[in-house]
Amino acid sequence: MYSRAHALLSAAIGIPLAVGASGVPESASLWGYVLLLGVGIDLDHFVIGRINRGDWTNARRCLRNPAQIFLDQSTIFDCGDIWRDQRLLSHLLIGGVLTAGLWTVNPYWAFVTAVTVYTHVLADLYSDARTRDEYFEKST
Repeated sequence: MYSRAHALLSAAIGIPLAVGASGVPESASLWGYVLLLGVGIDLDHFVIGRINRGDWTNARRCLRNPAQIFLDQSTIFDCGDIWRDQRLLSHLLIGGVLTAGLWTVNPYWAFVTAVTVYTHVLADLYSDARTRDEYFEKST
């Protein structure tokens, strides 16, 4: 799933989560956090791509052509740069660590983190299921 879809989902789930926060300033901050986390968690794709390729080609593509990030995300990574299971595992590891760390500081923000990452992973799984046949045709 691409960033714009994750942004829309995050913005939507951020509204009820922000309403549950105490105070208007905290609500706005929390909504912004949900939006940032819901989209920003995908930055781990560049680290996974680096591990699999052995270089930062994917990140360099985006630095050379920043418009690609918004207009043509399908060309950022080559086939085999990132495996679906690696991507989802990475998201779950990041979400688990963030949730556990925030739980000691503010349980509500930890809850919000868990819901945001869960929504992101669920959306990725849905997108993966819808494009499974297309994905395997490219891999072979």
